[in-house]
Amino acid sequence: QVQLVESGGGLVQAGDSLRLSCAASGRTLGARAMGWFRQPPGKERELVAAISRIGSSTSYADSVKGRFTVSRDNAKNTVYLQMNSLKAEDTAVYYCAADRMVLRAGVVVATQEYAYWGQGTQVTVSS
Repeated sequence: QVQLVESGGGLVQAGDSLRLSCAASGRTLGARAMGWFRQPPGKERELVAAISRIGSSTSYADSVKGRFTVSRDNAKNTVYLQMNSLKAEDTAVYYCAADRMVLRAGVVVATQEYAYWGQGTQVTVSS
């Protein structure tokens, strides 16, 4: 079992930066690919960024490419999402999630492949 806890959200102005963290307890996080999702008000949850279990591969939604960076420190059982040049449309609840499988190669982009979810952290960007 994997328990995930996000932190680092808040209220910022457009153009500002935030770094979200996702701390894992339970099984070793390094065995699983990870993803960051977001759910804007009234919209469906979407994948923002994904990272392979050793961090060698990443994938981003087009809307955040060049602004967001996903990284991980497996020794600390933590995954990060650095968000720069924030825009009002980035306002959402952000969730981290862990792959349902262990030792999978590469990134995971299919939502249904993620089995473990955090409780979410609110990011609000004022324009």
